[in-house]
Amino acid sequence: MLARTLRRSSLPFLALTLAIGIVSPAVGDDESPIRALLILGGCCHDYSEQQKLLTEGVSARANVQWEISYDPDTGTKHLNPRYEHADWAAGFDVVVHDECTSDVTDIDTVQRILKPHRDGLPAVVLHCGIHSYRTEGYPQATPWFEFTGLASTRHGPQAPIEITFLDSEDPITKPLSNWKTENEELYNNFAGKLHETATPLAHGLQKWTNKDGQQEMADAVCVWTNRYQGDTRVFATTLGHNNVTVGDPRYLDLVTRGLLWSVDKLDEAHLRPASKVLIK
Repeated sequence: MLARTLRRSSLPFLALTLAIGIVSPAVGDDESPIRALLILGGCCHDYSEQQKLLTEGVSARANVQWEISYDPDTGTKHLNPRYEHADWAAGFDVVVHDECTSDVTDIDTVQRILKPHRDGLPAVVLHCGIHSYRTEGYPQATPWFEFTGLASTRHGPQAPIEITFLDSEDPITKPLSNWKTENEELYNNFAGKLHETATPLAHGLQKWTNKDGQQEMADAVCVWTNRYQGDTRVFATTLGHNNVTVGDPRYLDLVTRGLLWSVDKLDEAHLRPASKVLIK
């Protein structure tokens, strides 16, 4: 079960709550759990539900213990309160960035967010986390895009995406099968490419009928890895807008394997047989 406590900021101008949750490892696990921090909140998504789908789904597949920093503000300009402190990531093995805050653009703030990752802390970046922190230099070059390994500036309509994995021998995607999502958003690849430090793992193909009745199509890398600052492992996917995707066992398998890769523990010893995950 996902236990929660609520904390209210002491600063009047923040006027929000920060929800912290822990998902405990299963009884009988010999290894110490991977300590993961999930940061989410902001615009355009059902984060109150997705935090449960994501943490419970991943912990059904791997020995991961979670702390959740959920900001209920639904705009793009509000900084998650977790980031107000220089040591915001202390004590964690990996951070999962799932926030949607494109208009948090203060460069000193973004550099504070990135510092633990520059120092080697692994990361997973999901969906709108790719679109966040559009500081000066956007879209050609920003510190955040250097971290994620891909610049993205827009997304397509709500329509199914055909996912095709690119490397049958990559440890993350090797056992996974291509699939077609329900309605989703396909993010573009600015300038049509990843950064040189990034490696593509899957393409997404989206087809739809526009308002004039014409068929349109878009293709983009939607899953990849990045080696930030040469050493920090970053797993990223632009998938994950709707609950039906976040709760899909195939998506949860992918994110779990990406998270384990990021902390260099992607092996059978760290994987569990997944329990049934409810798709909502």
